[in-house]
Amino acid sequence: MLKPIVSADWLSKHIHHPDLVILDASIKKVTAKNESEYKNLQIKGTRFFDIKKTFSDQQNPIPNMLPSSKHFEENCRKLGINANSKIIIYDTLGIYSSARAWWMFTVMGHKEVAILDGGFPEWIRLALPTEAKTENSTNYNTGNFNSKNDRSKCTVTAKEVLIEMNGSNSLILDARSHNRFIAVDPEPRSSLKGGHIPNSINLPYTRVLDNGKMRSKEQLTQLFEEFNIKNKKLIFSCGSGITACIILLAAKLSGYTNLLVYDGSWSEWGQLDGVPIESYYKKHT
Repeated sequence: MLKPIVSADWLSKHIHHPDLVILDASIKKVTAKNESEYKNLQIKGTRFFDIKKTFSDQQNPIPNMLPSSKHFEENCRKLGINANSKIIIYDTLGIYSSARAWWMFTVMGHKEVAILDGGFPEWIRLALPTEAKTENSTNYNTGNFNSKNDRSKCTVTAKEVLIEMNGSNSLILDARSHNRFIAVDPEPRSSLKGGHIPNSINLPYTRVLDNGKMRSKEQLTQLFEEFNIKNKKLIFSCGSGITACIILLAAKLSGYTNLLVYDGSWSEWGQLDGVPIESYYKKHT
């Protein structure tokens, strides 16, 4: 079985495996001003996994929400993905949206899935083969991918967060930057209030990465030990469910198992009426 992360060297050696499927799950960072410098290139044979327009709930006004199991299955089949496919996911930012795609596959019941450590920048750094990026072919043979999902085992709702945030057996980890967490910096989505969920802990996703690659298991284990979270239910949040999956992956690599995503994240909490919000200013006024 694939480990959750594979190296560029591993992928280059296995790229011709008949069951291997390579997916580009890149999205533009909500805080980014410029397009990726790699927008016209891809790893040879890549298929585009469109998180924004296909692999999210298009009927929900909150961005990037997990689609239905049926929708996910149908669109994976359109990409030619099979039940026995070995899926490698990358993005153009190192490790960013690839972690969200990896998480979606795992909660939909697919075991043979991994992300490319360092993503496309690492592939380029090693001068490995690329090709011009093209639109997804309509000629993929329809796959037989199967999806099974129990949302209660992988996500929590805002109503559940209201309960869990005061629980002694659970902890909410927020992957946004520290300044967004304390509301010193405004949210990039202007309609949202600033601050964080009470009793949540800030773990910026950048802390689990080193130059776009995941830190070692030893480093990650030491990092999570700071929070005294052994045997707790861990709930991961961020701006819109993307970077929460990066720190969830880091927790999984460190041996934690009771891991859930608050899928609405701050895009939901920051616009709800009547929910508690903490910030630097509330604590210092």
